[in-house]
Amino acid sequence: MFAPTDAAFAKLPEGTVEMLLLPENKDKLIAVLTYHVIPGAVMSGDIAGQNLEVVTVQGSTIAVNATDGVMVNDANVIAADIETSNGVIHVIDTVLLP
Repeated sequence: MFAPTDAAFAKLPEGTVEMLLLPENKDKLIAVLTYHVIPGAVMSGDIAGQNLEVVTVQGSTIAVNATDGVMVNDANVIAADIETSNGVIHVIDTVLLP
């Protein structure tokens, strides 16, 4: 899972988060949230030196560039490999939008 920081959400255009939280935009919110998730538990060492296109749970692909640090689309991974009971979290500095 790619988890944006609070600062990443603050970079979104004003009103974006509030718009996504409206009941009538539930499908859009689900799309944004599932766009941040890829199947399986992928550690940064598993992809080191690679440039990949990865399918998200949402169904679209994201670009993962691990040739010099790790970038996901236009987001930088600022903390990697945080293991949890149900997966791995990689903290990013930008919200990913499908």
